[in-house]
Amino acid sequence: MKTRNIILYFFGLLTLCSCSDMFEPADENNRQEDAMYEESKYAHGLLIYGYDRLPYITTTQTDVATDDAVTNLTSSDYLFMATGSWSADNNPMSQWDNCKDGIQYVNLFLSKVEKVKWAPSAASKQQMFVDRLKGEAFGLRAIFYYFLLQAHGGYADDGVLYGVPLLTTPEDGSSDFNQPRATFSDCVKQCFADCDSAMALLPQDYVDIDSDEEIPAKYKALGAIYSGYNLVFGTKSRNLISGKIAEAVKAQVALLAASPAFREQSGVTSAEAATLCANVLKRIGGLEGFDMTGNIWYKNTTKLDPKAAEMPEMLWREDRRKNAEQERDNFPPSLYGQGRTNPSQNLVDAFPMRSGRPISDPNSGYDPANPYINRDPRLNDAVLLNGTKFRQTEIITGNYPNEKDEKYDNINNSDRATRTGYYLKKLLREDVSPLSSSLIEQYHIYPRIRYTEIFLAYAEAANDAWGPKADPTGVGYTAYDVIKAIRTRAGLGTDEFGRPLAEGDSYLEECAGNQTLMTNLIRNERRLELCFENKRFWDLRRWMLPLNESVRGVSIDRNDETGVLTYKIINVEDRKYNDSYQWYGPIPKSEVLKWSKLVQNKGWQ
Repeated sequence: MKTRNIILYFFGLLTLCSCSDMFEPADENNRQEDAMYEESKYAHGLLIYGYDRLPYITTTQTDVATDDAVTNLTSSDYLFMATGSWSADNNPMSQWDNCKDGIQYVNLFLSKVEKVKWAPSAASKQQMFVDRLKGEAFGLRAIFYYFLLQAHGGYADDGVLYGVPLLTTPEDGSSDFNQPRATFSDCVKQCFADCDSAMALLPQDYVDIDSDEEIPAKYKALGAIYSGYNLVFGTKSRNLISGKIAEAVKAQVALLAASPAFREQSGVTSAEAATLCANVLKRIGGLEGFDMTGNIWYKNTTKLDPKAAEMPEMLWREDRRKNAEQERDNFPPSLYGQGRTNPSQNLVDAFPMRSGRPISDPNSGYDPANPYINRDPRLNDAVLLNGTKFRQTEIITGNYPNEKDEKYDNINNSDRATRTGYYLKKLLREDVSPLSSSLIEQYHIYPRIRYTEIFLAYAEAANDAWGPKADPTGVGYTAYDVIKAIRTRAGLGTDEFGRPLAEGDSYLEECAGNQTLMTNLIRNERRLELCFENKRFWDLRRWMLPLNESVRGVSIDRNDETGVLTYKIINVEDRKYNDSYQWYGPIPKSEVLKWSKLVQNKGWQ
């Protein structure tokens, strides 16, 4: 077990460090455990190791294992998983080792933090550092358990919904590693408790204050001054876990627990999840703080610059990074990319018409002979469609050459070409050049938590609890209001020139009178808004939706005399998931074989 090896290695080092007669000169070359109490950087390293194991993915990856996309990378673990090789000993979605390692580092840090001299010359600074660092550690532990529950929570053969073993103290060489899985409900309670502990210790945001009067009474009583407060809790700590982030993680845990796959034994209701989401959104004034450009943050190049102000859409994000990784992986071949993520026809069909009506609606005006006309503007933002101009290059994915008589990007033309007739567009910067001989890198931001995600979570939970237009808690907006704001931002309910239609978003109004229709609409809006952000895999499973929908694409031919295009829907990849048990991921087989108390989820061998 990787976690156990790290534990034994760490404590082995401490043991060796204490054997001064084995190595000379001991005082100069070896650091004993007590050293971390005197050297704060040494102790802080444990927390940094925890941050290093945050399980957020910074490029588009897991969507290719869902109905939203496929990959042209024949060696992809996600491709193998989606086509039948997903097993307890072959699980690319596993969070077991990484998150358990993170929990061990955090638990070890929590056991030491109050003994470390963070600011020996000032009692106020010492207490502020202890509080902030403890708060961060509690927040990290909640995140690790959240991802473990998402990946490994499930029903065992005894009918009990289990989570993972709960560990809140550090393990060492004398620990009993044969621990049973706690119930899913108990794991959720631990996540909530850790989030509450983090919120109690951390400020909502890391901002500088301008006077001693603004210092919290707890620290003022210890003699703190505002410059010292800013040193610990000011803007220099921005992007560390804050109270606001811990509050959002608690809301995410609640939504997971209240979802169809877990709600029966999780102990969390949709009403509770909606309330927790609303608490997060109160911080920005609810819909008053809704970012009208939040769905295309990746296009706002001025705000991607390191000197730019924070984006209002980002509740929590990765640090800005200057690279060309996403473009190198996903640009079409004509732009020197690998074309790895190929959006599916399934996803393209999920985008409605500009009027807001699904393309399957007989009143939508959808024309199969002109399938991209008058569609939801988000489609063109997310997907490179046939004939699109991108980086001043015509991208032709059909079975005919582009304006330069080239076929680089044609469907199935090479191992870098699209398999579906589509390339990824979302998250890519047109001002990047991935070609090594003329490399141009640019800054990127990858969100960990977007406010749009929390708005959608609120809408999902509120609709499930109270229906589309009910607001029993008095937050000031309903599931309907949130979805209306999201669809208005997208440009739905308008004509081809962006002018409001006389009937407005009539399909939304129809859904507003039917809870089931609104559920389906909310789920589809989440699919569109969060596509290619590694959310779909988990959403399908927590909603218990069919996993085996074949992935489709489009083959486009052109009549060279008339120039007329014809579109043929093709099957690209059959999926081989098992809906009888694969809503829930497995516990690693090696762990189950090793530890007798660790029960496997039902169906997995």
